Amino acid sequence: MDAVRSGEGGCSGSMKRTPTAEDLEREAKKRRLLEELEDTWLPYLTPKDDEFYQQWQLKYPKLVLREADSVPDELHKEVQEAFLILQKHGCLFRDLVRVQGKDVLTPVSRILIGNPGCTYKYLDTRLFTLPWPVRGSSTKYNVAEIAEACQTFLKLNEYLRIKTFQALEELAARDKNDIDSVPVCIGPDFPRVGLGYDGPDETDLRNRSAFNVTLLNFMDPQKMSYLKEEPYFGMGKMAVSWHHDENLVDRSAVAVYNYSCEDPEEEESEEDPQCEGRDPDTWHVAFKISWDIETPGLAIPLRQGDCYFMLDDLNATHQHCVLAGLPPRFSSTHRVAECSTGTLDYILQRCQLALQNIREEADNGDISLKSLEPAVLRQGEDIHNEVEFEWLRQFWFQGNRYRKCTDWWCQPIAQLEEMWKKMEGVTNAILREVSREGLPVEQRNEILTAIFALLTARQNLRREWHARCQSRIARTLPADQKPECRPYWEKDDPSMPLPFDLTDTISELKDLLLEGKS
Repeated sequence: MDAVRSGEGGCSGSMKRTPTAEDLEREAKKRRLLEELEDTWLPYLTPKDDEFYQQWQLKYPKLVLREADSVPDELHKEVQEAFLILQKHGCLFRDLVRVQGKDVLTPVSRILIGNPGCTYKYLDTRLFTLPWPVRGSSTKYNVAEIAEACQTFLKLNEYLRIKTFQALEELAARDKNDIDSVPVCIGPDFPRVGLGYDGPDETDLRNRSAFNVTLLNFMDPQKMSYLKEEPYFGMGKMAVSWHHDENLVDRSAVAVYNYSCEDPEEEESEEDPQCEGRDPDTWHVAFKISWDIETPGLAIPLRQGDCYFMLDDLNATHQHCVLAGLPPRFSSTHRVAECSTGTLDYILQRCQLALQNIREEADNGDISLKSLEPAVLRQGEDIHNEVEFEWLRQFWFQGNRYRKCTDWWCQPIAQLEEMWKKMEGVTNAILREVSREGLPVEQRNEILTAIFALLTARQNLRREWHARCQSRIARTLPADQKPECRPYWEKDDPSMPLPFDLTDTISELKDLLLEGKS
């Protein structure tokens, strides 16, 4: 539910992790909420309800809807064609993720498009961008149509960025004049008035709308054998469960373009006003205040070409889900991803920092080190783990999917693998030092204490990734999407300074630590 979801919010992550205090608190809140509800439903509103717009104004003031008529027809045409082009060329993929200790495929197929070298991490799964053609970059796409589609989503990104900034700027000005906070919605049934802000300046507003990635999603409900029922309000089948979008710059906006592929006749049809609740044939986005059982939720129908925006802290204070309709649906979800540790430039700089401790490298691959300071060694081994588990194994666990669109990531990943291999040599050099006769016991203990936990984590994570790559569900994927356990090498591989399995190594280090303390 809130912690396990799919689609735009993603599913549980690709690496098993220890639940944080926040995770445990969220699960406790969810249990208490479901216990309190028992067999009853919380109330929710749709546009058919008289109090729908008033509730929107009072409780959901930072939710914005722009109906399809407000978007240029030419842009609609280009964007909708671009979705179909990427689908035709097989560029959208279901992710193999781990949910509550089990590997499952997401019901939604997706691809990340955005700034070159950028990644977006959701629930421990790192997606790598299919680059859009920003100025100064050079990307070779497999076919011209894919290049055109990426250009279109860059165009859509710029359009949504401008509209988001304008809305933020206008609403900040209105709020400054003490106008009540209500949603900005363009359409015959919606008012167009202010939004609450604490007075951010223009630069801040531009940063909040500087979308650097879009996560494209596709799902055909008719081809899904099972979709979860919405658990709190009885809203029906969910394509995306309740969640907050994550890994975003604080208080940044999210803009979503909706393309539900209904026929023109269906698109013009009206909902039955006598029918209670939301129309199950129509896609909706639903919102609720996090853990609030007093305020009714909202279920907003999404027509072909509609856009909705989550502004300021709405994503933090509210949760949203996507309710499945009858036709297939695409969406383009534009975000200001928090990329301080998620770009190619970042991880290359981290690798260079780790390799600065190499004094020289012999012809046989043996490495000598400049420093044996525990803090320097700990930093190097920490970076070693980061590049292996946050980048290389994340990338190869997704198979060769990215090559269906572009070869952009091939050279950078090869470069990271080469740097990682040198880090294996650095680890080997440290192990030689701690085994060297004559090394003072106190210095040996300090070194061992600095690196032991990192090497133990490395061994545990390697086992986990290797097992996941061999799982039953992984073997069912198409050849170009099958997870690869990479880097991987056999025990007697002469090109590698250390074994893949570090069990014996860690056991020896543990004995040395115990020996040093005796």
